[in-house]
Amino acid sequence: MKRVQFWKAVSVALLLLCCAVAVQAADYEVVPLPQKIELQKGEPFVLSGDVQILAADGLQQEAEFLQSYLKDVTGLTLAISQKREKKVTYIELAVSPKVAEAEGYVLTVQKKGIVIAGGSAAGVFYGIQTLRKSLSDRALSLPAAQISDCPRFGWRGMHLDCSRHFFSTDFVKKFIDLLALHNMNTFHWHLTDDQGWRIEIKKWPKLIEVGSKRTGTILGTNSDLDDMIPVCGYYTQEEARDIVKYAAERHVTVVPEIDMPGHMLAALASYPELGCTGGPYQVGHYWGVYKDVLCVSNPKVYQFVEDVLTEIMEIFPSEVIHIGGDETPTEKWEQCPKCQALDLGGATLQGYFTQKVFDFLTAHHRRALGWDEILENHAPKDAMIMSWRGTEPGAKAAELGHDVVMAPTTYCYFDYLQSEDARFEPTRCGGFIPVEKVYSLEPAPDSLSAEARQHVIGVQANLWAEYLLTEGLVEYQALPRMSALAEVQWTQPARKDYEAFKQRLTRLSDFFELYHYQYAKHLWPERQLPSRWQF
Repeated sequence: MKRVQFWKAVSVALLLLCCAVAVQAADYEVVPLPQKIELQKGEPFVLSGDVQILAADGLQQEAEFLQSYLKDVTGLTLAISQKREKKVTYIELAVSPKVAEAEGYVLTVQKKGIVIAGGSAAGVFYGIQTLRKSLSDRALSLPAAQISDCPRFGWRGMHLDCSRHFFSTDFVKKFIDLLALHNMNTFHWHLTDDQGWRIEIKKWPKLIEVGSKRTGTILGTNSDLDDMIPVCGYYTQEEARDIVKYAAERHVTVVPEIDMPGHMLAALASYPELGCTGGPYQVGHYWGVYKDVLCVSNPKVYQFVEDVLTEIMEIFPSEVIHIGGDETPTEKWEQCPKCQALDLGGATLQGYFTQKVFDFLTAHHRRALGWDEILENHAPKDAMIMSWRGTEPGAKAAELGHDVVMAPTTYCYFDYLQSEDARFEPTRCGGFIPVEKVYSLEPAPDSLSAEARQHVIGVQANLWAEYLLTEGLVEYQALPRMSALAEVQWTQPARKDYEAFKQRLTRLSDFFELYHYQYAKHLWPERQLPSRWQF
Protein backbone atom coordinates (compact mmCIF):
# COMPACT_ATOMS: atom_id res chain seq x y z
CA MET A 1 0.00 0.00 0.00
CA LYS A 2 2.80 2.41 0.92
CA ARG A 3 4.57 1.53 -2.33
CA VAL A 4 1.45 2.43 -4.37
CA GLN A 5 1.10 5.74 -2.53
CA PHE A 6 4.79 6.45 -3.14
CA TRP A 7 4.48 5.99 -6.90
CA LYS A 8 1.29 8.05 -6.98
CA ALA A 9 3.20 10.84 -5.28
CA VAL A 10 6.04 10.52 -7.78
CA SER A 11 3.56 10.65 -10.67
CA VAL A 12 1.94 13.79 -9.29
CA ALA A 13 5.34 15.42 -8.81
CA LEU A 14 6.35 14.62 -12.39
CA LEU A 15 3.06 15.97 -13.71
CA LEU A 16 3.52 19.21 -11.80
CA LEU A 17 7.08 19.48 -13.10
CA CYS A 18 5.91 19.01 -16.70
CA CYS A 19 3.21 21.62 -16.21
CA ALA A 20 5.78 24.03 -14.80
CA VAL A 21 7.98 23.53 -17.84
CA ALA A 22 5.02 23.95 -20.19
CA VAL A 23 4.05 27.34 -18.76
CA GLN A 24 7.63 28.62 -18.47
CA ALA A 25 7.68 31.78 -20.60
CA ALA A 26 10.41 32.64 -23.04
CA ASP A 27 12.48 35.76 -22.40
CA TYR A 28 13.35 37.78 -25.50
CA GLU A 29 15.95 39.90 -23.72
CA VAL A 30 18.88 37.82 -24.92
CA VAL A 31 22.56 38.49 -25.66
CA PRO A 32 23.11 40.48 -27.78
CA LEU A 33 20.03 42.53 -26.91
CA PRO A 34 17.77 43.12 -29.94
CA GLN A 35 17.15 46.71 -31.02
CA LYS A 36 13.36 46.62 -30.49
CA ILE A 37 11.18 44.17 -28.56
CA GLU A 38 7.44 44.90 -28.62
CA LEU A 39 5.17 42.62 -26.62
CA GLN A 40 1.74 42.24 -28.23
CA LYS A 41 -1.75 41.49 -27.03
CA GLY A 42 -2.98 37.97 -27.46
CA GLU A 43 -2.25 34.47 -26.28
CA PRO A 44 1.25 33.02 -26.37
CA PHE A 45 2.61 30.52 -28.84
CA VAL A 46 3.14 27.14 -27.23
CA LEU A 47 5.94 25.02 -28.61
CA SER A 48 5.19 21.31 -28.92
CA GLY A 49 6.32 18.33 -30.95
CA ASP A 50 3.45 18.92 -33.41
CA VAL A 51 4.89 22.23 -34.57
CA GLN A 52 6.74 22.14 -37.91
CA ILE A 53 9.45 24.31 -39.42
CA LEU A 54 8.39 25.82 -42.74
CA ALA A 55 11.41 26.82 -44.83
CA ALA A 56 11.29 28.87 -48.02
CA ASP A 57 13.60 28.00 -50.90
CA GLY A 58 17.25 28.50 -50.03
CA LEU A 59 16.71 28.27 -46.28
CA GLN A 60 17.01 24.51 -45.77
CA GLN A 61 20.31 24.94 -43.95
CA GLU A 62 18.79 27.50 -41.57
CA ALA A 63 15.82 25.19 -40.97
CA GLU A 64 18.17 22.37 -40.03
CA PHE A 65 20.04 24.64 -37.62
CA LEU A 66 16.76 25.67 -35.99
CA GLN A 67 15.70 22.03 -35.74
CA SER A 68 19.01 21.10 -34.08
CA TYR A 69 19.01 24.09 -31.72
CA LEU A 70 15.44 23.47 -30.55
CA LYS A 71 16.22 19.84 -29.90
CA ASP A 72 19.22 20.86 -27.80
CA VAL A 73 17.26 23.37 -25.74
CA THR A 74 13.81 21.79 -25.45
CA GLY A 75 14.29 18.12 -26.34
CA LEU A 76 11.71 18.45 -29.12
CA THR A 77 12.48 17.34 -32.69
CA LEU A 78 10.39 19.38 -35.11
CA ALA A 79 9.74 18.23 -38.67
CA ILE A 80 10.89 20.44 -41.56
CA SER A 81 8.46 21.15 -44.38
CA GLN A 82 8.71 23.12 -47.60
CA LYS A 83 4.97 23.13 -48.28
CA ARG A 84 2.26 24.67 -46.14
CA GLU A 85 -0.55 22.38 -45.01
CA LYS A 86 -3.82 23.14 -43.25
CA LYS A 87 -4.21 22.59 -39.53
CA VAL A 88 -0.44 22.59 -38.98
CA THR A 89 1.29 25.14 -36.76
CA TYR A 90 4.56 26.46 -38.13
CA ILE A 91 7.72 28.31 -37.32
CA GLU A 92 8.12 29.94 -40.73
CA LEU A 93 11.46 31.06 -42.17
CA ALA A 94 11.56 33.49 -45.09
CA VAL A 95 13.65 36.17 -46.76
CA SER A 96 11.62 39.35 -47.11
CA PRO A 97 12.27 42.53 -49.14
CA LYS A 98 10.49 44.41 -46.36
CA VAL A 99 13.52 43.88 -44.10
CA ALA A 100 15.91 46.61 -45.19
CA GLU A 101 19.16 45.38 -43.60
CA ALA A 102 20.72 42.23 -45.06
CA GLU A 103 21.61 40.93 -41.59
CA GLY A 104 18.39 42.25 -40.04
CA TYR A 105 15.29 40.27 -39.19
CA VAL A 106 11.76 40.61 -37.87
CA LEU A 107 10.63 37.88 -35.48
CA THR A 108 6.85 37.75 -35.05
CA VAL A 109 5.29 35.51 -32.40
CA GLN A 110 1.54 34.85 -32.34
CA LYS A 111 -0.61 32.06 -30.99
CA LYS A 112 -1.07 30.68 -34.51
CA GLY A 113 2.65 30.53 -35.29
CA ILE A 114 6.05 32.19 -35.49
CA VAL A 115 7.56 33.96 -38.51
CA ILE A 116 11.24 34.82 -38.84
CA ALA A 117 11.69 37.13 -41.83
CA GLY A 118 15.24 38.18 -42.67
CA GLY A 119 16.80 40.60 -45.11
CA SER A 120 18.86 37.61 -46.25
CA ALA A 121 19.56 34.07 -45.12
CA ALA A 122 22.01 35.59 -42.61
CA GLY A 123 19.23 37.73 -41.16
CA VAL A 124 17.04 34.66 -40.80
CA PHE A 125 19.94 32.92 -39.04
CA TYR A 126 20.26 35.72 -36.48
CA GLY A 127 16.51 35.64 -35.88
CA ILE A 128 16.90 31.92 -35.21
CA GLN A 129 19.63 32.70 -32.68
CA THR A 130 17.33 35.08 -30.82
CA LEU A 131 14.54 32.51 -30.76
CA ARG A 132 16.97 29.83 -29.61
CA LYS A 133 18.40 31.91 -26.76
CA SER A 134 14.97 33.09 -25.60
CA LEU A 135 14.12 29.46 -24.79
CA SER A 136 16.73 28.92 -22.08
CA ASP A 137 15.39 27.06 -19.04
CA ARG A 138 13.41 24.87 -21.49
CA ALA A 139 10.73 27.55 -21.92
CA LEU A 140 7.96 26.34 -24.23
CA SER A 141 5.56 29.28 -24.01
CA LEU A 142 6.47 32.32 -26.12
CA PRO A 143 4.59 35.57 -25.41
CA ALA A 144 3.06 37.31 -28.40
CA ALA A 145 5.64 39.80 -29.65
CA GLN A 146 7.38 41.42 -32.56
CA ILE A 147 11.16 41.81 -32.51
CA SER A 148 12.78 44.09 -35.08
CA ASP A 149 16.53 43.81 -35.12
CA CYS A 150 19.72 44.45 -37.06
CA PRO A 151 23.40 44.78 -36.11
CA ARG A 152 25.19 48.04 -35.36
CA PHE A 153 28.44 46.99 -37.06
CA GLY A 154 29.11 44.95 -40.18
CA TRP A 155 32.38 43.45 -38.88
CA ARG A 156 31.71 41.47 -35.71
CA GLY A 157 34.76 39.37 -35.15
CA MET A 158 36.83 37.08 -32.97
CA HIS A 159 40.48 36.23 -33.53
CA LEU A 160 42.26 33.01 -32.65
CA ASP A 161 46.01 32.48 -32.71
CA CYS A 162 46.78 28.92 -33.79
CA SER A 163 50.47 29.60 -34.38
CA ARG A 164 51.86 29.72 -30.84
CA HIS A 165 49.81 26.65 -29.88
CA PHE A 166 48.06 24.47 -32.43
CA PHE A 167 44.36 23.69 -31.95
CA SER A 168 42.50 20.83 -33.63
CA THR A 169 40.07 21.31 -36.50
CA ASP A 170 37.26 20.06 -34.26
CA PHE A 171 38.06 22.76 -31.75
CA VAL A 172 38.22 25.47 -34.41
CA LYS A 173 34.71 24.43 -35.45
CA LYS A 174 33.56 24.52 -31.82
CA PHE A 175 35.01 28.02 -31.58
CA ILE A 176 33.08 29.04 -34.70
CA ASP A 177 29.92 27.71 -33.05
CA LEU A 178 30.59 30.22 -30.26
CA LEU A 179 30.73 33.01 -32.82
CA ALA A 180 27.37 31.91 -34.21
CA LEU A 181 25.84 31.86 -30.73
CA HIS A 182 26.94 35.50 -30.30
CA ASN A 183 25.78 36.76 -33.74
CA MET A 184 29.39 37.26 -34.87
CA ASN A 185 30.21 37.03 -38.54
CA THR A 186 34.03 37.17 -38.85
CA PHE A 187 36.61 34.63 -37.73
CA HIS A 188 40.12 36.12 -37.91
CA TRP A 189 42.41 33.10 -38.14
CA HIS A 190 46.03 33.81 -37.21
CA LEU A 191 47.89 31.03 -39.02
CA THR A 192 51.56 32.00 -39.07
CA ASP A 193 54.07 33.56 -36.70
CA ASP A 194 57.59 33.18 -35.36
CA GLN A 195 56.65 30.12 -33.30
CA GLY A 196 54.90 28.10 -35.99
CA TRP A 197 53.59 28.03 -39.56
CA ARG A 198 50.21 26.27 -39.52
CA ILE A 199 48.84 26.23 -43.09
CA GLU A 200 49.95 23.99 -45.95
CA ILE A 201 51.44 25.83 -48.94
CA LYS A 202 52.11 23.31 -51.68
CA LYS A 203 54.65 25.38 -53.62
CA TRP A 204 56.73 25.84 -50.46
CA PRO A 205 56.52 22.46 -48.67
CA LYS A 206 59.21 23.16 -46.08
CA LEU A 207 56.84 25.61 -44.41
CA ILE A 208 55.10 22.61 -42.88
CA GLU A 209 58.02 20.18 -42.96
CA VAL A 210 60.16 22.60 -40.91
CA GLY A 211 58.13 25.66 -39.99
CA SER A 212 55.25 23.84 -38.31
CA LYS A 213 57.58 22.27 -35.72
CA ARG A 214 59.49 23.76 -32.81
CA THR A 215 61.70 21.73 -30.54
CA GLY A 216 60.64 23.36 -27.30
CA THR A 217 59.10 26.33 -25.56
CA ILE A 218 60.47 28.72 -22.95
CA LEU A 219 58.77 28.14 -19.61
CA GLY A 220 56.85 30.93 -17.94
CA THR A 221 57.32 34.45 -19.22
CA ASN A 222 60.54 34.11 -21.23
CA SER A 223 62.60 32.51 -18.49
CA ASP A 224 65.97 30.91 -19.22
CA LEU A 225 64.45 27.45 -18.96
CA ASP A 226 63.24 25.61 -22.08
CA ASP A 227 60.86 22.69 -21.64
CA MET A 228 62.40 20.88 -24.68
CA ILE A 229 58.95 19.47 -25.53
CA PRO A 230 58.30 19.38 -29.30
CA VAL A 231 55.30 21.33 -30.57
CA CYS A 232 53.88 20.68 -34.02
CA GLY A 233 50.73 20.72 -36.09
CA TYR A 234 49.33 22.30 -39.24
CA TYR A 235 46.13 22.46 -41.26
CA THR A 236 46.07 20.84 -44.66
CA GLN A 237 44.42 22.83 -47.40
CA GLU A 238 41.57 20.34 -47.40
CA GLU A 239 41.05 20.84 -43.66
CA ALA A 240 41.14 24.61 -44.06
CA ARG A 241 38.54 24.47 -46.83
CA ASP A 242 36.34 22.31 -44.63
CA ILE A 243 36.56 24.90 -41.85
CA VAL A 244 35.73 27.68 -44.34
CA LYS A 245 32.64 25.73 -45.43
CA TYR A 246 31.62 25.01 -41.83
CA ALA A 247 31.89 28.71 -41.00
CA ALA A 248 30.04 29.85 -44.14
CA GLU A 249 27.09 27.63 -43.25
CA ARG A 250 26.86 29.69 -40.06
CA HIS A 251 27.29 32.98 -41.93
CA VAL A 252 30.82 33.44 -40.62
CA THR A 253 33.59 34.62 -42.96
CA VAL A 254 37.07 33.25 -42.26
CA VAL A 255 39.70 35.97 -42.67
CA PRO A 256 43.18 34.38 -42.79
CA GLU A 257 46.24 36.22 -41.52
CA ILE A 258 49.73 35.70 -42.92
CA ASP A 259 51.79 38.10 -40.81
CA MET A 260 54.56 39.85 -42.77
CA PRO A 261 57.27 41.13 -43.11
CA GLY A 262 57.96 40.56 -39.40
CA HIS A 263 56.86 37.58 -37.31
CA MET A 264 58.26 35.36 -40.09
CA LEU A 265 60.85 33.34 -38.19
CA ALA A 266 59.12 30.01 -38.87
CA ALA A 267 59.23 30.81 -42.60
CA LEU A 268 62.89 31.87 -42.37
CA ALA A 269 63.76 28.62 -40.59
CA SER A 270 62.17 26.83 -43.53
CA TYR A 271 63.78 28.97 -46.25
CA PRO A 272 66.80 30.85 -44.82
CA GLU A 273 67.46 32.60 -48.15
CA LEU A 274 64.42 34.79 -47.52
CA GLY A 275 66.20 36.66 -44.71
CA CYS A 276 68.79 39.42 -44.89
CA THR A 277 71.54 37.28 -43.29
CA GLY A 278 70.75 33.84 -44.73
CA GLY A 279 70.50 32.36 -41.26
CA PRO A 280 70.72 29.88 -39.78
CA TYR A 281 67.30 30.38 -38.19
CA GLN A 282 65.21 28.34 -35.75
CA VAL A 283 61.45 28.31 -35.22
CA GLY A 284 60.94 30.57 -32.21
CA HIS A 285 60.92 29.15 -28.68
CA TYR A 286 60.22 32.34 -26.75
CA TRP A 287 57.55 35.03 -26.94
CA GLY A 288 57.85 38.58 -28.18
CA VAL A 289 59.46 40.27 -31.17
CA TYR A 290 62.34 38.77 -33.17
CA LYS A 291 64.77 40.94 -35.13
CA ASP A 292 64.92 38.63 -38.15
CA VAL A 293 62.40 39.62 -40.82
CA LEU A 294 61.87 39.09 -44.56
CA CYS A 295 64.51 40.79 -46.72
CA VAL A 296 62.56 43.44 -48.62
CA SER A 297 65.31 43.80 -51.27
CA ASN A 298 65.23 40.11 -52.25
CA PRO A 299 63.11 39.39 -55.38
CA LYS A 300 62.61 35.82 -54.18
CA VAL A 301 60.73 37.20 -51.15
CA TYR A 302 58.06 38.67 -53.40
CA GLN A 303 57.76 35.43 -55.33
CA PHE A 304 57.33 33.66 -52.00
CA VAL A 305 54.70 36.15 -50.84
CA GLU A 306 52.76 35.94 -54.10
CA ASP A 307 52.85 32.15 -54.12
CA VAL A 308 51.66 31.98 -50.52
CA LEU A 309 48.88 34.52 -51.05
CA THR A 310 47.78 32.83 -54.29
CA GLU A 311 47.21 29.55 -52.46
CA ILE A 312 45.62 31.37 -49.51
CA MET A 313 43.17 33.09 -51.87
CA GLU A 314 42.32 29.72 -53.43
CA ILE A 315 41.42 28.36 -49.97
CA PHE A 316 39.74 31.43 -48.47
CA PRO A 317 37.07 33.26 -50.51
CA SER A 318 37.08 36.18 -48.05
CA GLU A 319 37.38 39.55 -49.76
CA VAL A 320 39.71 40.63 -46.94
CA ILE A 321 43.15 39.11 -46.41
CA HIS A 322 45.06 40.11 -43.26
CA ILE A 323 48.73 40.79 -44.00
CA GLY A 324 49.85 41.59 -40.45
CA GLY A 325 52.50 44.30 -40.54
CA ASP A 326 52.95 44.72 -36.79
CA GLU A 327 56.10 44.70 -34.67
CA THR A 328 58.62 44.76 -37.50
CA PRO A 329 62.14 45.70 -36.34
CA THR A 330 64.26 47.51 -38.93
CA GLU A 331 67.69 46.54 -37.56
CA LYS A 332 68.41 43.79 -40.11
CA TRP A 333 67.34 46.07 -42.97
CA GLU A 334 69.62 48.82 -41.69
CA GLN A 335 72.52 46.37 -41.75
CA CYS A 336 71.64 44.97 -45.20
CA PRO A 337 73.46 46.76 -48.08
CA LYS A 338 70.87 45.60 -50.62
CA CYS A 339 67.97 46.91 -48.54
CA GLN A 340 69.76 50.21 -48.04
CA ALA A 341 70.36 50.51 -51.77
CA LEU A 342 66.66 50.26 -52.67
CA ASP A 343 65.01 53.24 -54.35
CA LEU A 344 62.01 53.69 -52.06
CA GLY A 345 60.52 56.77 -53.68
CA GLY A 346 60.07 58.40 -50.30
CA ALA A 347 58.51 55.37 -48.64
CA THR A 348 59.85 53.44 -45.67
CA LEU A 349 61.17 49.94 -46.25
CA GLN A 350 58.06 48.47 -44.68
CA GLY A 351 55.87 50.85 -46.65
CA TYR A 352 57.61 49.74 -49.86
CA PHE A 353 56.96 46.09 -48.99
CA THR A 354 53.34 46.70 -47.95
CA GLN A 355 52.58 48.56 -51.20
CA LYS A 356 53.80 45.59 -53.25
CA VAL A 357 51.67 43.15 -51.26
CA PHE A 358 48.70 45.52 -51.43
CA ASP A 359 49.02 45.88 -55.22
CA PHE A 360 49.13 42.11 -55.64
CA LEU A 361 45.98 41.58 -53.58
CA THR A 362 44.18 44.45 -55.29
CA ALA A 363 44.98 42.95 -58.69
CA HIS A 364 43.22 39.80 -57.49
CA HIS A 365 40.17 41.74 -56.28
CA ARG A 366 40.95 41.33 -52.60
CA ARG A 367 41.39 43.91 -49.83
CA ALA A 368 44.43 44.12 -47.59
CA LEU A 369 43.98 44.52 -43.84
CA GLY A 370 46.90 45.25 -41.55
CA TRP A 371 47.68 46.07 -37.95
CA ASP A 372 47.83 49.78 -37.20
CA GLU A 373 51.63 49.98 -37.61
CA ILE A 374 51.18 50.02 -41.38
CA LEU A 375 49.59 53.44 -40.96
CA GLU A 376 52.99 54.75 -39.85
CA ASN A 377 54.63 53.32 -42.97
CA HIS A 378 52.63 55.11 -45.67
CA ALA A 379 49.82 52.58 -45.86
CA PRO A 380 48.03 52.52 -49.22
CA LYS A 381 44.96 54.75 -49.17
CA ASP A 382 42.52 51.86 -49.55
CA ALA A 383 44.16 49.64 -46.91
CA MET A 384 42.02 48.54 -43.99
CA ILE A 385 43.42 49.15 -40.52
CA MET A 386 43.03 46.97 -37.42
CA SER A 387 43.65 49.19 -34.41
CA TRP A 388 45.29 47.21 -31.60
CA ARG A 389 47.49 49.75 -29.80
CA GLY A 390 44.46 51.44 -28.27
CA THR A 391 41.66 53.17 -30.17
CA GLU A 392 43.71 56.26 -31.08
CA PRO A 393 45.42 54.77 -34.19
CA GLY A 394 42.03 53.60 -35.41
CA ALA A 395 40.52 57.04 -34.86
CA LYS A 396 43.37 58.61 -36.85
CA ALA A 397 42.96 56.07 -39.64
CA ALA A 398 39.21 56.64 -39.81
CA GLU A 399 39.70 60.40 -40.06
CA LEU A 400 42.10 59.74 -42.97
CA GLY A 401 39.41 57.70 -44.73
CA HIS A 402 40.60 54.16 -43.99
CA ASP A 403 38.06 51.51 -43.00
CA VAL A 404 38.88 50.50 -39.43
CA VAL A 405 38.27 47.51 -37.19
CA MET A 406 38.74 48.37 -33.52
CA ALA A 407 40.56 45.69 -31.49
CA PRO A 408 42.35 47.66 -28.75
CA THR A 409 44.50 45.90 -26.16
CA THR A 410 42.81 47.94 -23.44
CA TYR A 411 39.41 46.32 -24.05
CA CYS A 412 39.75 43.44 -26.48
CA TYR A 413 42.79 41.31 -25.66
CA PHE A 414 41.13 38.27 -24.17
CA ASP A 415 44.39 36.53 -23.31
CA TYR A 416 44.67 39.15 -20.54
CA LEU A 417 43.59 38.27 -17.00
CA GLN A 418 39.97 38.42 -15.91
CA SER A 419 40.80 38.97 -12.23
CA GLU A 420 43.19 41.33 -10.50
CA ASP A 421 44.11 38.46 -8.18
CA ALA A 422 46.40 36.59 -10.56
CA ARG A 423 47.12 33.80 -8.08
CA PHE A 424 44.05 31.86 -9.14
CA GLU A 425 44.08 32.67 -12.85
CA PRO A 426 45.16 29.82 -15.17
CA THR A 427 47.03 32.01 -17.69
CA ARG A 428 50.38 33.76 -17.20
CA CYS A 429 49.57 36.63 -19.53
CA GLY A 430 49.55 40.08 -17.92
CA GLY A 431 46.97 42.82 -18.11
CA PHE A 432 43.50 42.92 -16.55
CA ILE A 433 40.30 43.19 -18.58
CA PRO A 434 37.11 42.26 -16.71
CA VAL A 435 33.74 41.77 -18.38
CA GLU A 436 32.55 45.24 -17.40
CA LYS A 437 35.55 46.85 -19.12
CA VAL A 438 34.80 45.02 -22.37
CA TYR A 439 31.16 46.08 -22.15
CA SER A 440 32.12 49.74 -21.74
CA LEU A 441 33.97 49.99 -25.07
CA GLU A 442 32.62 52.62 -27.48
CA PRO A 443 34.28 51.92 -30.85
CA ALA A 444 32.92 54.98 -32.66
CA PRO A 445 32.68 57.81 -30.10
CA ASP A 446 31.15 61.22 -30.75
CA SER A 447 34.65 62.70 -30.65
CA LEU A 448 35.10 61.37 -34.19
CA SER A 449 33.67 63.28 -37.12
CA ALA A 450 30.47 61.90 -38.61
CA GLU A 451 32.38 60.82 -41.71
CA ALA A 452 35.08 59.06 -39.66
CA ARG A 453 32.46 57.16 -37.64
CA GLN A 454 31.22 55.69 -40.92
CA HIS A 455 34.70 54.25 -41.45
CA VAL A 456 34.65 52.35 -38.15
CA ILE A 457 33.22 49.21 -39.69
CA GLY A 458 33.49 46.90 -36.72
CA VAL A 459 35.00 45.49 -33.57
CA GLN A 460 36.74 42.29 -32.61
CA ALA A 461 38.61 40.70 -29.73
CA ASN A 462 41.90 38.83 -30.00
CA LEU A 463 43.00 35.61 -28.36
CA TRP A 464 46.79 35.29 -28.54
CA ALA A 465 47.89 31.81 -27.59
CA GLU A 466 51.34 32.18 -26.05
CA TYR A 467 49.94 31.04 -22.69
CA LEU A 468 46.83 29.23 -23.91
CA LEU A 469 48.10 25.68 -23.60
CA THR A 470 44.77 23.87 -23.91
CA GLU A 471 41.53 24.26 -25.80
CA GLY A 472 39.61 24.59 -22.55
CA LEU A 473 41.78 27.55 -21.62
CA VAL A 474 40.90 29.27 -24.89
CA GLU A 475 37.22 28.90 -24.00
CA TYR A 476 37.83 30.12 -20.45
CA GLN A 477 39.62 33.26 -21.66
CA ALA A 478 36.88 33.99 -24.21
CA LEU A 479 33.86 33.47 -21.99
CA PRO A 480 31.98 35.41 -20.80
CA ARG A 481 33.90 38.43 -22.17
CA MET A 482 32.88 37.38 -25.67
CA SER A 483 29.26 37.92 -24.65
CA ALA A 484 30.01 41.49 -23.53
CA LEU A 485 31.76 42.11 -26.83
CA ALA A 486 28.70 40.80 -28.71
CA GLU A 487 26.58 43.64 -27.34
CA VAL A 488 29.27 46.18 -28.24
CA GLN A 489 29.19 44.83 -31.79
CA TRP A 490 25.45 44.38 -32.23
CA THR A 491 23.41 46.56 -29.88
CA GLN A 492 22.96 50.32 -30.21
CA PRO A 493 24.60 52.23 -27.31
CA ALA A 494 21.29 53.65 -26.06
CA ARG A 495 20.06 50.08 -25.47
CA LYS A 496 23.07 48.99 -23.43
CA ASP A 497 22.85 48.62 -19.64
CA TYR A 498 25.52 46.66 -17.80
CA GLU A 499 23.39 45.61 -14.81
CA ALA A 500 20.63 44.35 -17.10
CA PHE A 501 23.26 42.71 -19.29
CA LYS A 502 24.48 40.64 -16.33
CA GLN A 503 20.99 39.17 -15.95
CA ARG A 504 20.85 38.35 -19.65
CA LEU A 505 24.34 36.89 -19.42
CA THR A 506 23.32 34.60 -16.57
CA ARG A 507 20.65 33.10 -18.81
CA LEU A 508 23.10 32.83 -21.70
CA SER A 509 25.53 30.97 -19.47
CA ASP A 510 23.03 28.10 -19.52
CA PHE A 511 24.22 27.55 -23.08
CA PHE A 512 27.85 27.46 -21.96
CA GLU A 513 26.83 24.63 -19.64
CA LEU A 514 24.68 22.92 -22.27
CA TYR A 515 27.50 22.76 -24.81
CA HIS A 516 30.22 22.03 -22.24
CA TYR A 517 32.26 25.19 -22.73
CA GLN A 518 34.72 26.15 -20.04
CA TYR A 519 34.10 29.70 -18.83
CA ALA A 520 35.28 32.11 -16.15
CA LYS A 521 32.90 32.32 -13.21
CA HIS A 522 33.98 35.59 -11.59
CA LEU A 523 30.47 37.02 -12.02
CA TRP A 524 29.00 33.95 -10.31
CA PRO A 525 31.00 33.28 -7.11
CA GLU A 526 28.50 30.62 -6.08
CA ARG A 527 29.61 28.53 -9.08
CA GLN A 528 33.30 28.65 -8.17
CA LEU A 529 35.17 26.21 -5.96
CA PRO A 530 33.86 26.40 -2.35
CA SER A 531 37.17 27.72 -1.05
CA ARG A 532 40.58 27.59 -2.67
CA TRP A 533 42.19 27.63 0.77
CA GLN A 534 40.65 24.29 1.77
CA PHE A 535 42.97 22.30 -0.48
